[in-house]
Amino acid sequence: MLTYKAMYKYLDKGIHGEVLDFPGVITWGADLEETRRLLASALVDMAETNLLHGEPLPKPDPNNTDPDADLEEPIHLLLTAATRVALVPQGTAQ
Repeated sequence: MLTYKAMYKYLDKGIHGEVLDFPGVITWGADLEETRRLLASALVDMAETNLLHGEPLPKPDPNNTDPDADLEEPIHLLLTAATRVALVPQGTAQ
């Protein structure tokens, strides 16, 4: 598990969210719950993209901060070892 830092900024019509130490992980939602969910999904998507392209994941930096943030909190990335598994029925040649 890698722990990055998420930030949220309250706007007039919703909430901006981004992962401060993983460039490109950014979203917007109508409320904090939706923004948290969308940000977690964006983090997974960006991590998978990096790995598929043979690029390393950014190293988490707990010291990253944004002075304009209304809220900062940890966001966790759980990696799974097998993302592509296929089941072959018994007795079937592959």
